[in-house]
Amino acid sequence: MPIKTPITVAYGDGIGPEIMTATLKILIAANAQIDPEVIEVGEKIYLEGNTTGIPQSAWESLKRTKVLLKGPITTPQGGGYKSLNVTLRKTLGLFANVRPCVAYYPYVPTLHPKMDLVIIRENEEGTYTGIEHRQTEEVYQCLKIVTRPGCERIVHYAFEYARKFNRKKVTCLTKDNIMKMTDGLFHQVFNEIAAQYPEIQHEHYIIDIGTALVAARPERFEVIVTSNLYGDILSDVAAQVAGSVGLAGSANVGNHMAMFEAIHGSAPDIAGKQIANPSGLLNGAIQMLIHINQPETATIIENAWLKTLEDGIHTADIYSAENSKQKVTTDEFADAVIARLGEKPTYFKPVEYKQDVRSKIECYGEIKKSHSKKELVGVDIFIENTKFTPNELGEKISKLSDSMQLIVITSRGLKIWPDSMIDAPDTNQCSCRFQSSPDIKHLKTISHQDIIHLLQEFEKIGLDVIKTENLYTFDGTVGFTLAQGQ
Repeated sequence: MPIKTPITVAYGDGIGPEIMTATLKILIAANAQIDPEVIEVGEKIYLEGNTTGIPQSAWESLKRTKVLLKGPITTPQGGGYKSLNVTLRKTLGLFANVRPCVAYYPYVPTLHPKMDLVIIRENEEGTYTGIEHRQTEEVYQCLKIVTRPGCERIVHYAFEYARKFNRKKVTCLTKDNIMKMTDGLFHQVFNEIAAQYPEIQHEHYIIDIGTALVAARPERFEVIVTSNLYGDILSDVAAQVAGSVGLAGSANVGNHMAMFEAIHGSAPDIAGKQIANPSGLLNGAIQMLIHINQPETATIIENAWLKTLEDGIHTADIYSAENSKQKVTTDEFADAVIARLGEKPTYFKPVEYKQDVRSKIECYGEIKKSHSKKELVGVDIFIENTKFTPNELGEKISKLSDSMQLIVITSRGLKIWPDSMIDAPDTNQCSCRFQSSPDIKHLKTISHQDIIHLLQEFEKIGLDVIKTENLYTFDGTVGFTLAQGQ
């Protein structure tokens, strides 16, 4: 007998149990070689006092199986509850979110019937690290963390995905015209890795025009790779343009573990009514079958699902008088798919996942590189300022250090001293930049003791230091941006 692959299954909340039951019924009928191991996560666990929404026994199951098929989760309202999805993605190292965005016209209305793109989103970094601070009465901060290995992993994954699924072009979306260092790194890594795949076209767009093009001309894209926040927003834009938010599945993939789900929520308002569409979760399960080396079964199920769709057997969410023949319940839809196992669609192009998609994509971000010479050359000192005008502040602190010079004072990245043209600058939070030289081409090394001494001088004159950021050069190249207006 074939060896069955253990998988962890979480039925989820709201409509989760209904659509998971229907999905597993289809998988079993298609002879998927899986051995489900059920765990409890989500709302019930939250309300028992576990703020993560996942108990220790569930973690132990995931470590055993390394594959999770998950229904949608309800996170209770109010503070103190952490997103289960974010916790799972980061704890399990699921660095790649893979979301196919496909049009199923005419059964799902869309202006772009030929749309068929895949968005590959970095899943662990950027602003989603969740590092935020309240610095003053008026100022809040969110840190955007980007690493070279993180960029290398996700970009490498995107090109490997394109190669594996025979897609001819990968598009990178960033905002490196503004965030020149963080998004600039992402773009730079994209160019480096693209050179390793000469058979695959590559291009780059700024995220705003790129998103506009996805909304207006999605047919021109095949694979899009981007960072966490951009990918989150863009995925929903693309799903809406495709018209198939309720039909789309999603994979969250790492080198050792993977999670598969629908992209929609738990929809508690329709829970228990047997009207939910299980297609999103089923499409996530199809991605799972490919991941666990069962591409033939994935092919059979997806073709049967497409045949059901084009035969007009529809749940209430996509039912229409023009394109539907029968409105069915959640379970009835599953039965219709099962009845068509082994059949192929005629309107839609049949899918065929061949043996060559068996190999799992693993990307570790290990491009060999030399270590830079890192030198400390200055410091940005952030203060809460409720007393002084920019000129008064500049006069007060410009002589506090012998080893560094006050170069600029900024507010929200904008220069407010010296020679500011702003009539009434916001001065509640100020960043005071000290460098070893005013000329960035002739910066000299300073010590941490120099910075400590400067902070002590700030304290002596009663300025509230809320944060410091050291300024470095790497092989002589500055590792910080200039202020706006500097």
